[in-house]
Amino acid sequence: MQKAIVIGAGIAGIATSIRLARQGYEVKVYEANSYPGGKLTTLQHGDYRFDAGPSLFTLPKLVEDLFLLCGEKPKDHFTYQIKDSICNYFWNDGKTYQMPAGVDNIVDSLVDNFDANRTSVERYLKRSKLKYEKTAPVFIERSLHKISSFINKETIMAMASIPKLGINTSMHKINAKAFRNPKLVQIFDRFATYNGSSPYQTPGIMSMIPHLEMGIGTYFPNGGMVNITNSLVALAERHGVSFVYGTKVQRIIKANGAAIGVDVENEKLLADIVVSNMDVFSTYKHLLPEKDWPLKTLAQEQSSSALIFYWGISKSFPNLSLHNILFADDYKGEFEKIFKSKTIVEDPTIYINISSKANPSDAPRDSENWFVMINTPGNFGQDWDALIAEARRNIIIKINKILKVDIESLIVIEDVLDPRLIESRTQSHRGALYGTASNNKLSAFLRHANFNKKIKNLYFCGGSVHPGGGIPLCLQSAAIVSDLISRDRPLAK
Repeated sequence: MQKAIVIGAGIAGIATSIRLARQGYEVKVYEANSYPGGKLTTLQHGDYRFDAGPSLFTLPKLVEDLFLLCGEKPKDHFTYQIKDSICNYFWNDGKTYQMPAGVDNIVDSLVDNFDANRTSVERYLKRSKLKYEKTAPVFIERSLHKISSFINKETIMAMASIPKLGINTSMHKINAKAFRNPKLVQIFDRFATYNGSSPYQTPGIMSMIPHLEMGIGTYFPNGGMVNITNSLVALAERHGVSFVYGTKVQRIIKANGAAIGVDVENEKLLADIVVSNMDVFSTYKHLLPEKDWPLKTLAQEQSSSALIFYWGISKSFPNLSLHNILFADDYKGEFEKIFKSKTIVEDPTIYINISSKANPSDAPRDSENWFVMINTPGNFGQDWDALIAEARRNIIIKINKILKVDIESLIVIEDVLDPRLIESRTQSHRGALYGTASNNKLSAFLRHANFNKKIKNLYFCGGSVHPGGGIPLCLQSAAIVSDLISRDRPLAK
């Protein structure tokens, strides 16, 4: 039986291991941390449980597909809820808005709450769906770095449509053209943060992202987001995958222009293929000699990072939901601070995720577990202790003003995650949440490929490579990698 080694047990590494095991490989996954999941893990502080990282669940089919691939019924091992409310929005001037689920409901509510033109809203959502359906099969579900991906009718038609999909303008310009109300523009601009980018720079084709929430739906895994990790690890183990935790890979071993294994704690472990789920920048920096580095690719701008406060709150808030956004007044200025000045704005947009709204056991009765996050620049050596202290003060002031509460008096548990910790715990370069940013129209093509062009049998999956960051794209990267390996090595037994 041929052997595969996967470096890193992030969600993409876990999914890749499952797919390779189904192809017939003997798979071992080496993870430096003592737990799987990378950013998709959990924290427990007393009676409060927190999902540590990703908190939005879309496209559950991508998780279910892995169970089906293994001949199992997804509902026997992984269940989830579909949410009837997408997000609650708040502004400094007192305006609030709760977005319902379902396209028809969304259209009605946007017309009613923002005096939006019904035809304009319907047209925007239809175009968002069209952009997703035209581009996903070509730019998300396939490698962009193999000529064979482009030699088909579907790709040719998608490429011909590119000029109409907004690639030559920004997401913000598309949104500002579609909607008169600046608050409504802001709602649709925020989807740029789903890949760690600025709506004022990322291309208009990214206006397909709203379709994931509004057209397909938002969900919550029973047991919390970490149950995506736990259920897939269990699936992998049932099908023969071995996970080795607390073990760092020190080097990728090469011979005759090919990857032949890894060094782990000074032991040489041979394999027929090596897949790195480690951040691609860190993979090159720590595991491969400098002469192998693709310098132009690695020099690309990184996505935004995050500052997260995990607060156990000794009160329940009926006006809050699973997902909540408290918007900044100067949205453009906020992104300029993040990407140009590399600092945190005084009035940040705050995201509050409260998983106890969907999973009551995550907090004591009449209490809530708040995941309070703001977007930040990556780690460029800033004085993070000072920035965090100032940001915490500003966040509390903003929450108090909008929710009319003394929130600090209700905080009974606190933990903090900042770009430095994200970088050290997950090896994400500069603490970037999504690898490289999508702040120019060629970003999709400039991401690192899912394979190494010079070193045979070396592949890459995860948020730092094609097609990008976030749970759905990481799962897609695993599918792309397994497909590449199947084509490159069709005789695996």
